[in-house]
Amino acid sequence: MIHPTAVVDSVLPEDAQIGPYAVIGPDVQLGKGVRIGPHAYVTGPVFIGDSVSIGPSAVIGTDPQDLKYDGEPTELYIGSRTVIREFANINRGTVESGRTVLGSDCLIMAYVHIAHDCIIGDRVILANAVNMAGHVEIGNDVTVGGVVPIHQFVRIGEHAMIGGGYRVSKDVPPFVLAGGVPMGVRGLNRIGLRRKGFSQERLDSLNRAFRHLFREDGTLTSKAHGLMDDSNTSDDVKQLVSFILSSSRGVIS
Repeated sequence: MIHPTAVVDSVLPEDAQIGPYAVIGPDVQLGKGVRIGPHAYVTGPVFIGDSVSIGPSAVIGTDPQDLKYDGEPTELYIGSRTVIREFANINRGTVESGRTVLGSDCLIMAYVHIAHDCIIGDRVILANAVNMAGHVEIGNDVTVGGVVPIHQFVRIGEHAMIGGGYRVSKDVPPFVLAGGVPMGVRGLNRIGLRRKGFSQERLDSLNRAFRHLFREDGTLTSKAHGLMDDSNTSDDVKQLVSFILSSSRGVIS
């Protein structure tokens, strides 16, 4: 299961599949059923979960691209069943957080760059050539379209969807569709939420909150505080307004 041209400097599980000319450096821990394609480069410390697939020429676990990094021991964690396609690049963390995290069941398409200290949830889709700066946080079930640059320290909330080709410089709230120049909230991610099993009642509650927050007069912060103080506010809406109120970079609107 290990091609004779591969170079391996770590102990691998018996069922690992390592392609031609792949390089597996020291401190690499692979789960069961991991597949690593031809010419891929994986170095550690990195922890890769079960059934992860790494495509040809992907570069995984290299030093952070940060001038302040001085060789401190940091790591990368990749959850189970995640697919990383060809030429993707994922760096380890810096001393500030110690690790970069990519969740389970994600699809990371070709040429994606995930920088140091990023935290990415489960079931996230990053389309071709998404480029993330350091310390970005992406919640569960997010989809980001192709050729999207994401500014450092930006947060993207759960179930958000970002259109391809747009620049993300502020936080993107959960549950929304985002796009445009400058980037703004274009609507509720209805189709995505339905696919994830949201009931009509939950969708209606989020839609009312969305219209109040992003389409009615008043400051976003004051409207968010009003919804948070309302005893009838649903859990989904509380998640939405908590995200808004906790933003340090500002929220797209």
